[in-house]
Amino acid sequence: MADALVINRSREFERQVLEHIDMLFAVAMRLTRNSADAEDLTQNTIVKALRFHDKFREGTYIKAWLLTILRNTFINEYRRKTRRPAEVELSGFESAPETAPDPEVFFEPRKGNQEDLLELVDDPVRKAIEALPDDFRNAVIMADLEDMSYKEIADIMQCPLGTVMSRLYRGRKLLREALEDYARERRMVPGTRD
Repeated sequence: MADALVINRSREFERQVLEHIDMLFAVAMRLTRNSADAEDLTQNTIVKALRFHDKFREGTYIKAWLLTILRNTFINEYRRKTRRPAEVELSGFESAPETAPDPEVFFEPRKGNQEDLLELVDDPVRKAIEALPDDFRNAVIMADLEDMSYKEIADIMQCPLGTVMSRLYRGRKLLREALEDYARERRMVPGTRD
């Protein structure tokens, strides 16, 4: 009985948090002035809120609590970036190595077949994806290769939205770490040179 109460309380908390996702994204856009950074900041905020929901006290104004998490996350990220060496932004006129598939070869992956989707990426990327733990790998493939919504992924994986977001965050982080050298070699990250 106590477990059911905890689960219901967690689901209700998750529902309350997700009600404010649009507001959090709007504030994140004002802070970052960049859609991709705003999405990351919003997702990090929601993941932290769900991870630390036991710190939330009943009667606290949830919107203010979420905004505090967002603001602190933004400030911590800003501080971390200022400690990094300066990055050089390329002008956009530099040539990049050709990575497009051969236009003469037609390949259409079968719907829902992850193996076919992985055929579309380079071998190092495929190996990095395959090395992820199953739950992280499935979430990343469904979100980033199959372009599914968080809700669709949650339904398929039979887990809460917060769990999906956490798996995506952690899976993408592991991929970034595993593919850092690969990205540098292909000049896909700022500050890389010939």
